[in-house]
Amino acid sequence: MTEHRSSGAHGRRDAATIDPYPDRAAAGRVLGELLRPLHSADPLVLGLPRGGVPVAAAVRAEIGGDLDILLVRKLGVPWQPELAMGAIGEDGVRVLNEDVLRHVGATGQQLAAVEQAEIAELDRRTRMLRAGRAPIPIAARIVVIVDDGMATGATMAAACEVVRMHRPRRLVVAVPVSSHEALQRVGSIADEAVCPLVPEMLGGVGAVYGDFHQLADDEVLELLHLPSP
Repeated sequence: MTEHRSSGAHGRRDAATIDPYPDRAAAGRVLGELLRPLHSADPLVLGLPRGGVPVAAAVRAEIGGDLDILLVRKLGVPWQPELAMGAIGEDGVRVLNEDVLRHVGATGQQLAAVEQAEIAELDRRTRMLRAGRAPIPIAARIVVIVDDGMATGATMAAACEVVRMHRPRRLVVAVPVSSHEALQRVGSIADEAVCPLVPEMLGGVGAVYGDFHQLADDEVLELLHLPSP
């Protein structure tokens, strides 16, 4: 059963009553404090590029273990790209949000076109961000998947499916902010979900950050201590 752990004695923080996270690193430090019990477990912290990597790096600085990336791509509705109708990941994983597909009326042809483009981008990012380095083995590890937030949960669901294929000992999802719906969706896949901020209405992940700039690939590589190719 998935645990939705709150931010301690004060309970869940609400977006209407708190200041935003200054940036992704600050959000990662908040998560790191909540994940301190994993410090002695040698966890594998996986950041979802691009925005999840600075959060994951800050988490790893707090709890130790190894840091790596997990590459997934959201399948956005063609006329509303921020709305995910599914996602794809490394190892050929494909997750669809049937509710969104029905609601927006996307055709199979439209879905296929988006998927083809995202597969090409996934391949490009794999070459760029892996930089020839093999992924850190996941089997039998306690794995923490980190992103900068969840709106629909489609991307994180794909990430969880990728990790499950490699048989981790335990799978934890950690995000600074999430919608209720996304937590419920991911909760059926992960063993535990840690999220200190679950607003009643989430207008957008970026709304809870002071600095929510789009990261470049070289910023991600720097955080991973890899040279730019």
